[in-house]
Amino acid sequence: SGKFYQHATTEASQATLASVSPVFAVMKFDKEGNTTYFEKKKTELYQELGLQARDLRFQHLMSIATRNNRIIVRMEFLKAVITPEFLLILDYRNLNLEHWLINELASQLAGEGQLVTYSLPFEFRAIEAILQYRISKLQGRLNTLQPQILETLEALVDPKLLSVDRSKLHILLQNGKSLSELETDLKVFKETILEILDEEEVIEELCLSKWTDPQVFEESTSGIDHAEEMELLLENYYRQAEDLANEARELRVLIDDSESIIFINLDSHRNVMMRLNLQLTMGTFSLSLFGLIGVAFGMNLESSLEEDPRIFWLVTGIMFLGSGLIWRRLLSFLGRHLEPPLPPHVPAVLKKTQPAAGRVEIKNNLKAETFGLSRSTLTNQ
Repeated sequence: SGKFYQHATTEASQATLASVSPVFAVMKFDKEGNTTYFEKKKTELYQELGLQARDLRFQHLMSIATRNNRIIVRMEFLKAVITPEFLLILDYRNLNLEHWLINELASQLAGEGQLVTYSLPFEFRAIEAILQYRISKLQGRLNTLQPQILETLEALVDPKLLSVDRSKLHILLQNGKSLSELETDLKVFKETILEILDEEEVIEELCLSKWTDPQVFEESTSGIDHAEEMELLLENYYRQAEDLANEARELRVLIDDSESIIFINLDSHRNVMMRLNLQLTMGTFSLSLFGLIGVAFGMNLESSLEEDPRIFWLVTGIMFLGSGLIWRRLLSFLGRHLEPPLPPHVPAVLKKTQPAAGRVEIKNNLKAETFGLSRSTLTNQ
């Protein structure tokens, strides 16, 4: 009775797991490009493929692995299983993914596209089509970001602008965030390909038909090295990803340089306003200083000077003349301390005292001393 109860419990638990196991919407492509659609539970699918449950546990991180003569590809929204006879795309219900699957992938696998590996076994075509799709998506994101970033930077780095448009800064912030995400995706793509290129055994395992089809194995031993072809294929897409990463890096450097230029322009305008404010302050100080004479004469004190009509014009002239002189002195003081110093003047004593031959000899001696000094400095460094 105990064994019967344990057996019944096991069957009940398996039935419960089967009822709650996820169902994959699968699109199947064969060597001729024929397409079939079906739905299958996860447990049934990995049992048919000879895989384990964890092999079909897909994450958003990119990975390319082999197990039991199957290639498992995880690439953001793309989940694929490659065999020597067919390609399975799991959970394909995505608008962009469906467009690529229906309009491009089938024709590429059938040889109607521009795949370089058409003459090689089926898994080469499948891997190239998937990598080509991933690179084209990354290239499209870069092509969308590049003109937007350049246009925004051109509007921000205008020296005529006294202030920065906050809407443009918000757009630049969003584009910079998208550029960072693109750089991260490119880095993950390159690291995944590089991990495979560093392991010769993994490259050998990716050549599925070499171990299942005896004819393919004979061809490989007679001169066609499929492992080398797979390595060249992966290196090609690694170089493409590297080129995209360099373009994205140039955009990042351009954003940083433009940010420095923006700060320099703002500092320049701020310095102009501060200098104007300082000049006005000095003018007010000069006028107030000699305005004390007018204040003294405006007091209710009697003297003999107010009886002469020329005193008013004399005092007024002295006030304005003194204020102007003080203001000019202050401006010259400000100019001496704020203007950049001139480069030191090279004395021309040698030209006046030495003849032409002597000047040539002195120049040669100076060049030799300078050259020797630079060589000794480099040696010390």
